[in-house]
Amino acid sequence: MNLDTLSGAPPRTDAGLRPTADTQAGTAANPPGILLEARGLRKSFGGVRAVRGISLAIPADGVFALIGPNGAGKSTMMNLLSGAYQPNEGEILFNGRNLVGTPAYARARLGIARTFQSIRLFKQLSVAENVMAGFYVHRDVPWWQYVFPGRRARQNTADCRRETLELLQLVGLDALAARRAGTLAYGQQRMLEIARAMATQPRLLLLDEPAAGLNSTEVQFLLELIGKLRRRGVTVVVVEHNMDLVMTVADHVFVMDHGEYLFQGKPHEVQTDEGVIAAYLGGQRKEAAA
Repeated sequence: MNLDTLSGAPPRTDAGLRPTADTQAGTAANPPGILLEARGLRKSFGGVRAVRGISLAIPADGVFALIGPNGAGKSTMMNLLSGAYQPNEGEILFNGRNLVGTPAYARARLGIARTFQSIRLFKQLSVAENVMAGFYVHRDVPWWQYVFPGRRARQNTADCRRETLELLQLVGLDALAARRAGTLAYGQQRMLEIARAMATQPRLLLLDEPAAGLNSTEVQFLLELIGKLRRRGVTVVVVEHNMDLVMTVADHVFVMDHGEYLFQGKPHEVQTDEGVIAAYLGGQRKEAAA
């Protein structure tokens, strides 16, 4: 059971994962009101240039949407921000630190959490145990001692369980705390991933297609949940194809196409931009012709 899967990290190695001097010294600075800033990010896989010089600024305490047609590079950007990938070029500044070279598990400790397109749960553990696993990020004992507490963790177990139940209430799963995670309905598993990410006490929460596969009732619950997270002081980044959700919940929308910046602005500005409309219609035509 590899806890690096919580953050999307590949298995830990020393090579290529050492923080930069700026990260260690904390000399980088974000503009006022900006929690995370990316500058000139580039990422290639062989001959495929997935991200091509993207710069963006994510304001604190809001909802930032990252959208674009299929193949735009959105998921690669999420992996760069979370630390699952390291950029070939560019900087990522978070709360006054340069994160380039910092692996995903270290970014989680700094306050960046995420969910995934494909649900990643410990399906043999209970719903509550999945959330409790998230608390290990900020504890000085192994995470599994919160699931199977030993002497070193006993003093923290009661608080951990209380906070777990509070998070399960937040996502509507408190009545299912003892159920095995793998038996939950698909939409419930999506909510459990969010609860586990929140257990890491993030300042920045990255949600990768959270509405995928949800019915209309579940999408409405997700909308309300994102609002609650925002009111808790969590900055939320959403990658999403559900445009109704994006236009309802986002404060700012950033549009990518073929790995490049296309447009950014308020939701109503994005809806009326001719370049954005052309990119989406072009994607639909290609899919129809395939």
